[in-house]
Amino acid sequence: MKTLQATAWLAAVLVALSAQAHQPDIPADIPPEYTTECGGCHVAYLPALLPESEWQDIMRQLDKHYGSDAGLGEETRKRIEDFLTQNAGSRWKLLFGAGDPPRLTSTQWWRIHHHELPDDIWNDKRVGSRSNCAACHPKAEKGLFDKKDLTKTPSDHGFTGERPPVSLP
Repeated sequence: MKTLQATAWLAAVLVALSAQAHQPDIPADIPPEYTTECGGCHVAYLPALLPESEWQDIMRQLDKHYGSDAGLGEETRKRIEDFLTQNAGSRWKLLFGAGDPPRLTSTQWWRIHHHELPDDIWNDKRVGSRSNCAACHPKAEKGLFDKKDLTKTPSDHGFTGERPPVSLP
């Protein structure tokens, strides 16, 4: 059993390391409803960051969307769900165990890219929560997360931009 777990972690790390340099795909056909409805409350996350089944789960539960009612008219909901599922990530799937409900910040992909940040950064008023990508990534609304574009917030908490070795459970 331990060998199987170790193999699974090694596979996830290898995929993650190859993904570190890869920017998730930014679809050309982003519906305006996605930007206004979803992006009105949080960063309109790139569909490639979650697999199809998890986007479907999220869209089925909009009446209790992480503690809020984000209900939409059926036509708008269907258009957004179609966009998300058609552009969902498949190559990222090995890195997900995003919880129930699915959370991008619970994925191995997110943890690998943020493991070097100190815990106190999440208490910074400029950040507020792990899901507030734009607090550190000013181009997050455009789906761009290049480390060279970070705001001052991470460096205020001692982040130098150097990546220590990945250490996963």
